[in-house]
Amino acid sequence: MANTQLTSRLNQYQPYALGLFRIVVGLLFACHGANTLFGVITDGETIAAGSWPKGPAAVIELVGGTLVLLGIGTRSAAFLCSGAMAYAYFSVHQPEGLFPLENSGGEPVLFCWAFLLLIFTGPGALAADRLFTARGTNRSEGEQRTTVSA
Repeated sequence: MANTQLTSRLNQYQPYALGLFRIVVGLLFACHGANTLFGVITDGETIAAGSWPKGPAAVIELVGGTLVLLGIGTRSAAFLCSGAMAYAYFSVHQPEGLFPLENSGGEPVLFCWAFLLLIFTGPGALAADRLFTARGTNRSEGEQRTTVSA
């Protein structure tokens, strides 16, 4: 009985937890892009936006991460970001070793799977997309809100 009450209470806050997850993942990803392009976080070497493949990857990180952070076009942005991280892992890290612990590919793998999760779950609460939808409109009869459950 207590487990059912706990599950019910946790499910109530699920959209907010997902929204915070999206915000944190988007912020971290955008910071990687900003650091690579502008050196704003560390004093590391910057990359020109046109240099292949790190330049376009950094632009995807900055723009895609910002869109995910704000919750604007989250699923599309997450799709692009997930693909970029899959490419980064298999082209840069995987040739150095089979497992992420061997090839320093843990971050791309985690980002790839985090963005893949956002593709299927959507932005959760606190997304800017909700500001662009009509607030007072009723949902059509066939359209219902569904919750994600494990």
